[in-house]
Order: sequence, then structure tokens, then C-alpha cells
Amino acid sequence: MAQLVALFGTTPIKYILILIAVDVVLGIIAALLKKDFRLGKLAGFMVKPVLGYILGFAVLEMVAQALPSLAMLVSVAYILILLALIGSILQNLGKMGLKLPAYLLKE
Repeated sequence: MAQLVALFGTTPIKYILILIAVDVVLGIIAALLKKDFRLGKLAGFMVKPVLGYILGFAVLEMVAQALPSLAMLVSVAYILILLALIGSILQNLGKMGLKLPAYLLKE
């Protein structure tokens, strides 16, 4: 059990969780403002970031511990996860009416 706590108690996992929480809250607010809130959408959304980002990143960390030559992969994955979450947060802010530069919007 202590090994799981150590694995999921890392600083990168904490930042990923914080960004997921911010993304979920902003997504709910944006959906409520647009009167488009569906509980099923929230449930579907939670599967992707929690399983994909958190568990996937934890597995990458374990693999990097077993194969130190892949340690750089963990850093790259962490940066990509952060960028994806920040992009989703910006998208939710756009749905709430925040004007975003054109290069940040989906095409």
C-alpha cells in the first residue's frame, strides 16, 4: 500500500490532478451557462483524464524506474499531459465567453 501512495503522491501527479479538477469545474460551469449540462457527459469525461492521464502517467513512471533509459519519456509525457489539460481549460474558458487568440482555438 505504501508503494501505491508513493507512486500516486508525486508532484507531477498532484499537478495533473489539480488541472483535471480545474478543467472539470470550468467544464461544468460552461455547460450550465449554455444550458447543456448532462450528467452522462461528465461521467464519460471523468474516465478519460482519470484513467488515461493519472494511471497512464503512473505506469510510465514505473516503467522508467525499471528501465532508466526511458526516463526522458516520463518528462515528455508529463509536458504533453499538461498541455492537453491547459488546452481543455482554455477551451472551457472560451465556451464561457472569454475571447481567446485565434491560434488557441480549434480549427
